[in-house]
Amino acid sequence: MKYLHTMIRVTDPAATVKFFNLLGLEEVRRIDSEKGRFTLIFLAAPGQQGVAEVELTHNWDPESYSGGRNFGHLAFQVDDIYDTCQRLMDAGVTINRPPRDGHMAFVRTPDDISIELLQNGHLEPAEPWASMPNTGVW
Repeated sequence: MKYLHTMIRVTDPAATVKFFNLLGLEEVRRIDSEKGRFTLIFLAAPGQQGVAEVELTHNWDPESYSGGRNFGHLAFQVDDIYDTCQRLMDAGVTINRPPRDGHMAFVRTPDDISIELLQNGHLEPAEPWASMPNTGVW
């Protein structure tokens, strides 16, 4: 058995691809289905194509998706959680659970899917993160 990908449904593919690009994922392939009226966009971290991918499914006919929290979350290991969170904040992304401990943070995609960021190793708690409150839910 081999893990292939995790699929999430999205309403704005461009915004969602931009979000994942901020995390460091890159688009590795795209499939448009005229007959099925959907687009599949596969993303992976560098070197992870075909190993661990995220599939974005965009149904062309408008649908409302809710309960992103019911999905659980996607988790990504990062080399510097403080730099990653700062880059996301600078791009307008809310840090729902800041990396107060130097190890873990949560953010959400444009479609409200929870993303867990985990530090590779451990960083000492640092400001402004150590004092930053939670925002919303994750």
